[in-house]
Formats: sequence, structure tokens, C-alpha cells
Amino acid sequence: MVYDRPHDMMVEESHDESARMGFVADFKRFLTNELSGGSGALYQRRVRPHLTKELGREPTRHEIRGTIRHEPYFQAVSALRRTSQEMIWDSSGKCVERQLPALVDRSRRYATKAAGANRLRLNPDLEMPRYLSAVDIHCMPGSYQGELEAGDDVFAGAMYDRGVHLYRAKSRPTVNDSNGTFMVSWLAERFPGFTPKRALDMGCGIGNATLRYAQSWPDAEIHAIDVGAAMLRYGHARAESLNTPLSFSQQNAERTEFADESFDLVVSFLLLHETSNRALRNIFRESHRLLAPGGVMVHVDSLPYADLSPWDQFVPDWDTHYNGEPFMGALHDLDLRQIAKDAGFQDKEIFEERPRHPGMSPHLKGANHSNDGNVNGEFLNLVAIRGER
Repeated sequence: MVYDRPHDMMVEESHDESARMGFVADFKRFLTNELSGGSGALYQRRVRPHLTKELGREPTRHEIRGTIRHEPYFQAVSALRRTSQEMIWDSSGKCVERQLPALVDRSRRYATKAAGANRLRLNPDLEMPRYLSAVDIHCMPGSYQGELEAGDDVFAGAMYDRGVHLYRAKSRPTVNDSNGTFMVSWLAERFPGFTPKRALDMGCGIGNATLRYAQSWPDAEIHAIDVGAAMLRYGHARAESLNTPLSFSQQNAERTEFADESFDLVVSFLLLHETSNRALRNIFRESHRLLAPGGVMVHVDSLPYADLSPWDQFVPDWDTHYNGEPFMGALHDLDLRQIAKDAGFQDKEIFEERPRHPGMSPHLKGANHSNDGNVNGEFLNLVAIRGER
């Protein structure tokens, strides 16, 4: 039996595979909705009173972690959360591995069909950034650049495409383009009449958001870059199967091959927290180099910690220590406005907004948990407009 497949590259699930993945999604919802809030109650009832008495002030997120990590309840919930992450990739990965030869063959057919258009360019000599090669990002085996077999592997892309729905505690797969829909609608509201002629999506993954950009701006030239070849092969075939041709190329967003001033829109979505301090600064400088006069840069990630209470800083910092996101905490301590100025943007051209993203799930909206475990859906938007020189 084949269950809901939103496009031709999505894996075909057997009854048992669908049941396993459905259990994982339900398990994650249970952790988010029923158990995670207990840590907030524990903090208010025991940890905070103890620390404020001992320190004579409100604790920092590091001091909170130093104490609460010894609490049995927090240990148990953390262990379950980590286990749920591993279950995401175990359940979706086995489903992908079972039919990987067919997925590779399908991808090859799409690549052959589009070969004349040069819409997929890979660079086998590209050096993998250490911030990706040294860790399995959000516990995904092999991270974004992992490959199971030599040749035209698509394992990482296929596993991500199915697994990300479980990451968001959703059982059924969709086209999953809500990030792109959010970006398009936000740009239309913030810059009425703005329609890019050339746009670049940095850290595109399998092109979820990029797909929506191409569909929203059909006359624009849309480019998508990532470092993972398997992600790009899969993303290319996925876009082709959805009749939305995109130009994918294997490049590091820190140093691209594009010419100066060649784009009037440069975007990324949840890329920054998976890089490093040095890489982030390079990405901002590269964005400035690539933008044509009057172009717009938009990098979207979760809220800076300066805006949050110590507890609300501690909650998303869980991923820093236990979920393969080592730069998560450090990113949110940075002054992104100053980094943008250092990259060449003028102070008057830089602004930050914190719009809501209505399509995000509670798990990914975890950048701001209240003490009772409720979550708001705010994200950080840092935007720099490059004026006439």
C-alpha cells in the first residue's frame, strides 16, 4: 500500500513504515505538549528559587543548565527528546534505504531529462565546512552531506524530505513549502511591488522554500545553493517532478562563484544557526558582494537571546548541547546588526523584525517557550537593504 505522496520523489511507505513514523510524530507531540512544560514548572518551583538565593540575582542560562541537568525529571525528558530525534531518522532512513536504488534511478531520469538546461551543477572538489562535517546536524546521520553509496546518491535528501515532517511532529508528508510562502508574503508586505529578477537561496537543502520562490516569481531567475550533493540531486529531481525547474549548484555560501552585484535578492531560512561565528560573517560579506544596488538581503533565524528571559534562553539552548546544533547558543548571543555593518551595509539600511511564522510547528518554534511550556511562533528577521552607491 502506498500512502500520501505529494510528489514523485517522496518515498513510498508500507503500512508498517507509515505506522512507525506516525508513532514517532505522536511521540514528539506528546513530549512537546505534555512533558516539556514540566521542566518549566520544575524551574519555577525548585531551580530558580535555589539559584536566585545562592547568586543574589537572576541566573544565566548556563547557570540554569548547570543545576537543572542534575534533576531526574529534566534528565528523563531530555533522554526522551534525544531518543525521539534518533527515531525520526531511524524510521524514515530505513524506509528510504529500502527503496534507494529506485529513488536514485528516478533522480537520474530527471537529471537526464533536464541535462540541456544545466539546472544541476555539482562540485566533487568542494571542501566540506568543518561545522557540518564534524557533527550530525540535528542528529541526522551523515548530516546534509552524507552519502550511502558512490555515484548519484540521494539518501540524505530523501531522508530529510520525509524526516523533517516527523521533526515537526506531523505524520503525513506535504510539499513543505511554508517557509517560502512565509518569505514571499513577508517581502510583499514589507516591500510592496518588489519582484526580484534574480534571487539566490543560500543553504537551500532540498529546495523546499526555493520552490515557492520560483512559483511566486515565474519570470525571475532563481538559484539555490547548498554544500550537500545528495541534497541537491534529490532537490533537483523533486523540483522537476513538481514541474518547477530550479537552478541548483553545489557551493559554499561563504564563497560563491557568482559575479559581484548579480542578485537583487539573497535569502536564507534557518541557515545561520548551522554555521559558525566565522562562517556567518563570511556569509554576510558574501551577501553584500552579491547584491545589486538597492538589493535586499534577508536571513531568517530564531530570536536573539537578548530579547528573552534566562529560562527562555535556556530552552532553545537544549539543541546546542543535545541535538547536534553546536552553534545555536552562540548565534543568538551575537549582534547581527553590527556584523551586517562590518560586512559593508550602512546602519540606516539595516533593520530587524520579529514577525510570526504561522506555519511553523511547536518543535521548531521552540526559540521562545514560556515558563508553562507554551510556545510562540516568533523568528528573527535581519534585513539589510543595499542602497545606491
